[in-house]
Amino acid sequence: MHNDIIIHYSKNPFQKYVLEDYDIEFYEENRTCWDDLKVYIKIDDNKITNWSFTWDTAIITTACASIFGESIIGMDINEILTLKYNYIEELIWMPISDRRKQASVLGLLTTRNAIHKYLSDWKKDTFDNLIKNNINAC
Repeated sequence: MHNDIIIHYSKNPFQKYVLEDYDIEFYEENRTCWDDLKVYIKIDDNKITNWSFTWDTAIITTACASIFGESIIGMDINEILTLKYNYIEELIWMPISDRRKQASVLGLLTTRNAIHKYLSDWKKDTFDNLIKNNINAC
């Protein structure tokens, strides 16, 4: 069942488009896998009101980004800055292998860095900030 969810979201990512009326956009890449992702975010009263992405990504990155994007609509931006890999694991109901953890959090990483840019707080998160173990795999 869990693989079916990943396959469904990778083939039918609901937020795969350029959001026209966004407040912030941000591009991030995973050089290990050569995935790249750009998010577009609409924020109102410090809450995410709309989110979309464009990509050149692997199946797990696409699926996790799509599922993640659905989950944060209505969420406060400060709460998003506290989310880490375990949030993605809870969303997809299964652990990701160590070699694919970076791919699974690319949407989260890109979104967190977009929020840092929006807040002008001069911070930039890395994969190490989101994943407990330093894993340099795809």
